[in-house]
Amino acid sequence: MKTRTESDSMGELEVPAEALWGAQTQRAVNNFPISGQPMPEAFIRSLGRVKLACARANHALGLMDAEHANAIINAAEKVIAGEVADHFPIDVYQTGSGTSTNMNANEVIAHLAARAGHDEIHPNDHVNMSQSSNDVIPTTIQVSGCLGVQDDLLPALEYLEKSIRARAEALSETVKTGRTHLMDAMPVTFGQELGAWASQIAACRARLSSVLERLRKLPQGGTAVGTGINAPAEFGAEVARHLSTLTGFSFESAENKFEGIAAQDGAVELSGQMKTLAAVLMKMANDLRWMNSGPLAGLGEIELESLQPGSSIMPGKVNPVIPEATCMVAARVIGNDATITVGGQSGNFQLNVMLPVIGATLLESIQLLTNVSRLLADKAIATFKVREDNIKAALDRNPILVTALNRVIGYEKGAATAKQAYKEGRPIIDVAMETTGMSREELEKLLDPLGLARGGVQE
Repeated sequence: MKTRTESDSMGELEVPAEALWGAQTQRAVNNFPISGQPMPEAFIRSLGRVKLACARANHALGLMDAEHANAIINAAEKVIAGEVADHFPIDVYQTGSGTSTNMNANEVIAHLAARAGHDEIHPNDHVNMSQSSNDVIPTTIQVSGCLGVQDDLLPALEYLEKSIRARAEALSETVKTGRTHLMDAMPVTFGQELGAWASQIAACRARLSSVLERLRKLPQGGTAVGTGINAPAEFGAEVARHLSTLTGFSFESAENKFEGIAAQDGAVELSGQMKTLAAVLMKMANDLRWMNSGPLAGLGEIELESLQPGSSIMPGKVNPVIPEATCMVAARVIGNDATITVGGQSGNFQLNVMLPVIGATLLESIQLLTNVSRLLADKAIATFKVREDNIKAALDRNPILVTALNRVIGYEKGAATAKQAYKEGRPIIDVAMETTGMSREELEKLLDPLGLARGGVQE
């Protein structure tokens, strides 16, 4: 491989000839051959946005002339557009401050500026002006997290919720056997069952939106430890203003920048809310798997869309692949939350030292939840078919319907009636006629499944 010689404060080393990065990036590539996973593209794009906003702020505050600022802005736009994504090779598992990734961006932008005729642009002196890795990387975590939730995850959840509510409305009078402890219970409608899921998703959307109120307050301008050394007092607010214009998201400068550099509480909170969402999605997915189970020896209440063969040895077998994928995503997000929680408490005095893994893991959770929410909506919720025959047969045999007679015959007689129906395998209404002396007409009124799903006959 052809190389060129680059140098930094530690000396010279060889860099691939066509690489846009310099010596500090190459040292990190050499030092951290750990996972082969570079920082996510969404993170790098947001880092480009931060660099662009900083250049505009430096120019607006009179620290940088228009020519230098525009050279950096033009180069940063290529980073934002993903045109130079291959030139950000540093592993997620690197220096805990993310200094390597910050310098990677500084070097790439400086090299792009040099190719455009501005070889005087220096990675530290110009691209990193008024900044430190210690405020740039936390700011980038927050920017990328806010944009990922606002632009991707929340719309996906809104789409999922609408899909669930549409099916709930369509099935509002389709009654099925309710279950508690996986055992037969009083009847509910599919509309009520799915309506509960929709409410859970709505609550998750509200929780995630609430987190953004805190995550949007950026520590940029705190520089090395939060004091703002080498940056004008107005720098943080100016950067936030330019980021807001650039992204359409309302960012603010944090009042206390020590907090945003020393801690990652916003990321931990966002991860916790995504863990809640993961638990909701896993519950929904497992309910779908149970309802779809069979088709002969399970519950067989619904039939999920057939998407692919389910076995390499059993012909004709079809499995609930989308709910299964959803459960795996949920498991991953729950695990990611543990990683982010440990990362969040790993701040020593004035700096958190697990920033890269926090940022990468947070964005992975956002992406996974976004994608699987839309899949669940399109290929499970919207397309499952109700097996009316199985549902009716189960309802007709369900002795728990006798609960509706408690106020008429009492708990003890109701229990005896239910046990007799179980033992003899007979419909509860036939046995109740014998044990209570009530007419079939009375019992049909009291034991009507749809009426019971709506709360029963009220006196």
